[in-house]
Amino acid sequence: MAAERKGKVVLAYSGGLDTSVAIPWLHEQGYDVVTLTMHVGQQADNLEEIKAKAYAAGAVKAYVVDLREAFIDAFVWPSLKANAVYQGVYPLNSALSRPMIAQALIWCAEKEGAVAVAHGCTGKGQDQVRIEVACNALNPDVEVLAPVRDWGFSREEEMDYAAAHKVPVPTTRKSPYSIDDNLWGRSIECGILEDPWNKPPEDAYKLTVDPKDAPDEEVYVEVRFENGVPVAVDGKKMSSIELIDFMNKTAGRAGFGRIDMVEDRLVGFKSREVYECPAALSLINAHRKLETLTLAKDTLKTKKELEVRFAEMTYEGYWFSPLMEAVQAFMDSTQKNVNGTVRMKFYKGNCIVDGMKSDSSVYSKALATYSTGDIFDQSASVGFIKIWGMPIKTWRQTHKEKNINPIDTLVM
Repeated sequence: MAAERKGKVVLAYSGGLDTSVAIPWLHEQGYDVVTLTMHVGQQADNLEEIKAKAYAAGAVKAYVVDLREAFIDAFVWPSLKANAVYQGVYPLNSALSRPMIAQALIWCAEKEGAVAVAHGCTGKGQDQVRIEVACNALNPDVEVLAPVRDWGFSREEEMDYAAAHKVPVPTTRKSPYSIDDNLWGRSIECGILEDPWNKPPEDAYKLTVDPKDAPDEEVYVEVRFENGVPVAVDGKKMSSIELIDFMNKTAGRAGFGRIDMVEDRLVGFKSREVYECPAALSLINAHRKLETLTLAKDTLKTKKELEVRFAEMTYEGYWFSPLMEAVQAFMDSTQKNVNGTVRMKFYKGNCIVDGMKSDSSVYSKALATYSTGDIFDQSASVGFIKIWGMPIKTWRQTHKEKNINPIDTLVM
């Protein structure tokens, strides 16, 4: 007996086994399946072939959309402005694409009049949380389905189901690595990496060379920023896609951009993660240094505190939360004067900022110098020291019993 028809569901479709099997499975649950394949810079198969595969698996309609520029403008550049790195290490390349996916799913669902959206995440990962929380924030009336989490198939049963339903699935030898990639970086997982003692195999890396094999010559790159966003390299204006691609290749050839960390996952356990993010890490490095030249001390201090929260909210799936909206507004307000050029040196796995200049600089050589041209009024320091130290001096005068010189305890 055929299932009662429930309406349309928009499925985030990659063309892999899980989401290909999800098409007939969702149809059996009573849904007409519309697939949505999103290009965010991943090294994917031919997108038109993926579209054809969706129709062959039973989709009633298949969308393929290029979201690279939207991904950079709406998610990557705001993250760069916030120097966002989770736990001080991970530049959130995979985490940033999840709200983009959710946004596109809801857009397509509203366009198609769908009653639900669906994704291919398992019940163990954190991407299910990010996508579902984001979808609920954007349109709480659209149901979110997770076929892989619900159907209970083993891998072998999934293959049998695909064969029984004549679902075209990859027949080539599968890579031993689970890869998630986009313009901002590449995440690498596989069985051997689950043991933190094991060194990542060299063939896991695609964007970076081993630092020992990098060229023996130093490579210099000058990046110009406007309002906190990189716009040109070595004096040449570039589109955002071109610039990130250039930085990925340049930094990667120098062996810079590898990350090997144990991170605290959203779903409650620690996980060993390996990433390649040459463009992200180098641009964050340059941007952070330029801010030291162009932002005031108290602004920098407060911004660093909020950068941690920004990264945590991105990682935890709270991109569309009221707090994130407020924090992003703060970040944007700080970037009006983050303009200038940063010179970076790449060499054997290192990225070193060794020069900066900016018309918005609040650095004053005349105040900082000890040479001729010094305009700092050193006599003013006397009064400053008296006032600055007054609270401590007053406390000690009142609590004289605490005036014990620690040297006394060390001298026999």
